[in-house]
Amino acid sequence: MSKGGSKKLRKKEYFKRLEGYLTTYSKVLIVTANNVGSNHLQKIRASLRGQAVLLMGKNTMIRKCIREHLSKNASFEPLLAHIKGNIGFVFTNGDLPEVRSKLSALKVKAAAKAGTIAPCDVIVPSGPTGLEPTKTSFFQALTIQTKINKAVIEIINEVHLIKAGSKVTVSQAALLQMLNIQPFQYSLDVKTVYDDGSVYPAAMLDLTDADVLAKFRQGVTNVAALSLEVGIPTVASAPYALVNAYRDILSVALSTNYSFPAADKLKELLSNPEALAAAVKASAGASTSGSGPTTTAPTTKAPEPTAKPPKDVDEDEDAGLGGGLFGGDDEDDY
Repeated sequence: MSKGGSKKLRKKEYFKRLEGYLTTYSKVLIVTANNVGSNHLQKIRASLRGQAVLLMGKNTMIRKCIREHLSKNASFEPLLAHIKGNIGFVFTNGDLPEVRSKLSALKVKAAAKAGTIAPCDVIVPSGPTGLEPTKTSFFQALTIQTKINKAVIEIINEVHLIKAGSKVTVSQAALLQMLNIQPFQYSLDVKTVYDDGSVYPAAMLDLTDADVLAKFRQGVTNVAALSLEVGIPTVASAPYALVNAYRDILSVALSTNYSFPAADKLKELLSNPEALAAAVKASAGASTSGSGPTTTAPTTKAPEPTAKPPKDVDEDEDAGLGGGLFGGDDEDDY
């Protein structure tokens, strides 16, 4: 078979394999493969065996295959915008965070090459370098303070040689090579995730259930606050609206002769300073009893409660209910 025919056959087999993956798997991790060699890729494939498959290839071939596959499954169309640069595809139906952790676990050390962008900071430690005094010029070119100790160059202070994101210079690369330091580690870096039609950044895989719940609670709080501010009742604001209404009724009852059972209890409590102090103390104890082990603070004598009842209606109200909806003390905060 001619060389051109063999190339055409390999391309046909590649298209068939990629189309099979697109049909079999519903999740894809788009990874960058910068500074990752073939031997490293083989180790990654072995670690993913039975859980995911890794596919590399030319971007033009990948785009062409996906466009042809859109007639069968149009949900892959968002992937086209992310096929650029030195990338690969990891196909899976399993747990995406678990697959990503396996990809990042396999890292290979690499030397710092001149012209590359440093993925991390490089710190050269102080101490003897094992180099002869004739190599002092390399350190002087980088303004690194050294001394000669027992015919060996010794670095006086720790040196922050390269900053993350900066380009490695020829002098920096030569010095690290002489010191036999391989400061960088490379692996397949997940940039984008495709999950059954949805495309999102890989950083979203770091979100836990607790993070999602916290964001949901914050959203509900925002909806409730907005509803109370504009006066439009919603499911989120209904409990707070009822609490506000109950506070208003209590305020009226405390400032007038009108009363009802709950207000009677509150009036009786406010008219008895000793009972009020005991209730406040019991409430404070109940709020801390279920929070786990605590350090006992030194006991101090509490101030004697005054027999004079509160004058202001708002002060009565706060003593009975303990503050406003979102930490405020009255309705004006809404």
